[in-house]
Amino acid sequence: QVQLVESGGGLVQAGDSLTLSCAASGRPVSTFTMAWFRQPPGKEREFVAGITWNGGQTNYADAVRGRFTISRDHAESMMYLQMNSLTPEDTAVYYCTVRWKLTVAVPIQADEYYYWGQGTQVTVSS
Repeated sequence: QVQLVESGGGLVQAGDSLTLSCAASGRPVSTFTMAWFRQPPGKEREFVAGITWNGGQTNYADAVRGRFTISRDHAESMMYLQMNSLTPEDTAVYYCTVRWKLTVAVPIQADEYYYWGQGTQVTVSS
């Protein structure tokens, strides 16, 4: 089992920055792709960003590319999402997830990922 706990969400104003953190515990996740998804109010869960086990490959949704940066720290079993220039359209519950397959890929489909955190709310006011 893997436990994922997100933190760092909150209420910010448009144009602000925020950094989300994901702490992994239980079985090691260092060899697996990890990702961030989000679920805006009344909408389906959507891919935000993902990163391979060694950070060699990242993938971003078009809506966040250039504003968000994903990273991970194996030593601390942590993953981060640096979010800059936030807009009200970024308002959502953000989820951390890990893909339980040993492949070098960063899929954007939620069903490709296995373990999920409980989510952290990000609200951006205009």
